[in-house]
Amino acid sequence: MTRHSLETYDPTIEDAYRKQLVVDNRMCFVEVIDTAGQEEYATLRDQWVREGQGFILVYSIASRSTFERLDIFRQSMRRVKRGDPIFMLVGNKCDKTYEREVSKEEGAALARQFGCEFIETSAKTATNVERLFTNLVRSLRETRHIDVGPAPPPTKTKDEKPKLPKKPCIIM
Repeated sequence: MTRHSLETYDPTIEDAYRKQLVVDNRMCFVEVIDTAGQEEYATLRDQWVREGQGFILVYSIASRSTFERLDIFRQSMRRVKRGDPIFMLVGNKCDKTYEREVSKEEGAALARQFGCEFIETSAKTATNVERLFTNLVRSLRETRHIDVGPAPPPTKTKDEKPKLPKKPCIIM
């Protein structure tokens, strides 16, 4: 989101980022909330999931344990959302192929099982990061008919209440 990689990362702290993107010649705003999955944030995480529209399930290709925990998070989000929200499965750290514990084929197979798109990225080198968000915005627009662009000012026609602007896209 910020086009630079952190040298140190504390996964116990939730973080939020806002970014403006242009996808298919339409501007959009995305808000990304990094929950890192800690149980002490379960109540907040449920609130964020209820408000979220798209969800990025991230694992490290260099850590099989992160891959194996994904279905637990996915099921939890489905339970909170009471349905099938839009997911993207992301194998991060593709720059560390020499440390790979999860094959690209395993990631693709899990994505097929989840019924979602799969991509490998590197936050460190920014490989496929922009593509990830572009694809997710497209999926949200197509599947949910959500306008994730900036909302126009409220409009009003004669004898009609003003139409309220749409919310920004919230991605977890």
